[in-house]
Formats: sequence, structure tokens, C-alpha cells
Amino acid sequence: MQSPQATKRKLKVYNRPVPIRSNDKKETKREDLVTRYAPLVKTIAGRLALRLPQHISQDDLTSAGLMGLLDAIDKFDVEKGVEFKSYAEFRIKGAMIDELRSMDWVPRSVRKNAKMLAEAYSKVENRAMRPAHDEEVAKELGVDLNGFYKLLDDSRGISIFNEYDMKIQNGNGDGESAEEDTFELGFDQSPLQTLKKAELVKVIAGAIDRLPKNEKTAVSLYYYEELTMKEIGEVMGYTESRVSQLHTKAVIRLKNNLKNYFDK
Repeated sequence: MQSPQATKRKLKVYNRPVPIRSNDKKETKREDLVTRYAPLVKTIAGRLALRLPQHISQDDLTSAGLMGLLDAIDKFDVEKGVEFKSYAEFRIKGAMIDELRSMDWVPRSVRKNAKMLAEAYSKVENRAMRPAHDEEVAKELGVDLNGFYKLLDDSRGISIFNEYDMKIQNGNGDGESAEEDTFELGFDQSPLQTLKKAELVKVIAGAIDRLPKNEKTAVSLYYYEELTMKEIGEVMGYTESRVSQLHTKAVIRLKNNLKNYFDK
């Protein structure tokens, strides 16, 4: 039979904190980050769902976003000097967009209409050398104003892809994914990439500044102030549908401006 002293010594050993191995620490930190940023995933999914048809499940977007968050946690490089939240938001949004692409939920007719709108805006604005008016674009399309506004409404959902679909040419002239290149363009520390970033920011800022006043206001409130379409409508005194049309028109104009920049 063991002495009381021996038993006490064993109990001391058993009650010691178990040292956490480096892998355990990494996994614990990973779980903490998931818990901390899971609400951000839900918020982004909710904002995105507001711009999509009702049959698109917000839960599916949230699931895809969580995978994007895990990807961000695994790939985040603190040495790049980037805030984790900014990096995570980009990966989360990218994962949700990839999920929507895999669903191929946009009917071919909607894609066709969106392309027609973009081409009509481009033609009118290249001729007039100023932002096109609704009546001018409608005339270019051969429809009345009601038909034009219907095309805008039908193209509402597809406009979200314009933020991610742009291809940026790398040094070899090969088109790479918008997610990878856009992020690298923003945070690569090489002089060439820094110059490219500064030039691109200048181009985007100039394109936004040239938007008609109401479209510029809607875009600023949506992307910088992060208001919903409904909230923007309350600020501007418009219906939510009208704000959505302003957003779609602004995105089309910006896409055309950026396309001209990348085609140079």
C-alpha cells in the first residue's frame, strides 16, 4: 500500500496543467478566430442576399462564407502588414461569389440583357463624352423608358459580379483571378505593384467622381457607409427599387471605365 506522501506526490503530477503543444495552440487560435468573425460572415451574407432573387438561400451563402473565413485564417500572412479583418472580408466575399457562380443561377437572358446595357452605355458615352442619360441609353437599345428600367431591374443581381470579375494582367500578360490579383495588387510591397496600385486607385476614384451626382451618392453610401438599399432610399428620398437602379447604372459605368483602363 502506498504511503500518504507518495499519493500526494502523484496527485500533484496529475493536477499539473497539461502543456499545450504548438499544434494545439494553433488550433485553439483558429477556433477563436472562427468564433470571433462568424458574425461578420452572417452580416456579409445578409447584405449580399438583399441583392439576389429570393430563391437564393442565405444559409448557402453563409456556409460558403465560413469556408472563405477558414481559408483566410489558414493563408493569412501577418508579415504583409494587412489587417486580418480586411483580408477575411475579401476571402469571405470571394467564397460567396464562387458559390453563386457554381449555382449558375443567372439565366442566360439576364446575362444577355446586362451585356446589352453595358454596350449601350459605352457607345452613348463614347459619342457624347459625358455620362449617358436614361433616355439616350433607352434610344440606343430601341426601347422606351419603362423597358429600359425593366432591363435595369432584371440586371440587378448580376451587377454584383462586376466587383470580382475584372481581370488584372500580371507581368507575363496572363489573366489571373480577380480575388488573387486584386488583393496582391493592394498589398504587394514591390515598387512596381505599389505604382500599379496608386494608378488603379486614381482611375477608380476618377471614375466614381465622374458619375452623375445621385449615382455617386448611392455608391458612396452603399460601399463606404455600408448602408442597405432601403436605408439609402430613406436618406435620398427614393424607393428601394430606384436606389437599386442607380446602383446598377453606376456599376455599369464604372465597369466600362475600368475595362477601358485594362484594355490600354
